[in-house]
Amino acid sequence: MTPADPTGQQRRPPADLTTTHTLAIGPTTVVKRYRSWDRDEPRREWQTLTLLARHAPGLAPRPLDRSAHPPAVTMERVPGTPLRGTHVGPAQTTALAAALTRLHEAVPRTQLDALPPRLWPPALILRGVRDQCAQPSPTAPDTDPTEQAALSAGTAWISAPHLDTLAATEPTTPVLGFADGNLANYLWDGTRIRLVDFESAGRADRIHELAEITEHISAWSDSELDTDTLLGHFTLTLAETRRLRELRRLTALMWLCMLTLDRATAHPRNPPGTVTRQARRLLHLLN
Repeated sequence: MTPADPTGQQRRPPADLTTTHTLAIGPTTVVKRYRSWDRDEPRREWQTLTLLARHAPGLAPRPLDRSAHPPAVTMERVPGTPLRGTHVGPAQTTALAAALTRLHEAVPRTQLDALPPRLWPPALILRGVRDQCAQPSPTAPDTDPTEQAALSAGTAWISAPHLDTLAATEPTTPVLGFADGNLANYLWDGTRIRLVDFESAGRADRIHELAEITEHISAWSDSELDTDTLLGHFTLTLAETRRLRELRRLTALMWLCMLTLDRATAHPRNPPGTVTRQARRLLHLLN
């Protein structure tokens, strides 16, 4: 599943309770049929699965067939239980880091350069969140002070000019990006992690990929992922550490804006207290 669109062009519920596709799960195969494909999602998925089958076999399902009308991809069914909704322990965290490292390093640079950029790059998210922060807040008069403080601090932070340069910077060493931090798409089979759902994948910045999985709402809303332990498996330069800090802040503020909008709807999709918990998370990152 893809995260909600922060630009406001086509928002999806922040808790990932709707899908962009349907799945027909058989004994040995899965058929994924797309409900929308305006961003070339079927081709992205097929292309990524094909590359991984060649360069990192076993990390993701093998692609078996595809159709164009309506778009669908048939792939092998892989074993494993989603990490979402679980306590991600040390063994799973180590396996998760290994799977991400393998994903990032498997595809040769010449083939990476031929891929389209992943969906929702930092520059697009920055523009969308800035636009959202400029709108009147849908908070009620009795909104928790923590939420008000977080939105105020986030709005002040996101106006910083240096973020334009940070968001526009192309990585010197691009990676194959999953573009999805939802723990539901990481399957644990007792030994290793496999990845599914590549409709947003493409050429990406490794640091942005790490920011996405550590700040995705699934890391804490209904799961327990020790993000510090996960990040400890990656060697980062000082510049990368600073970039990661800022991209984590951006991702956390994006989620706060989306959760706030969700709560203001007639039928909120998140339990009471979710926005306040996200606000605390953002304040922690900003401090």
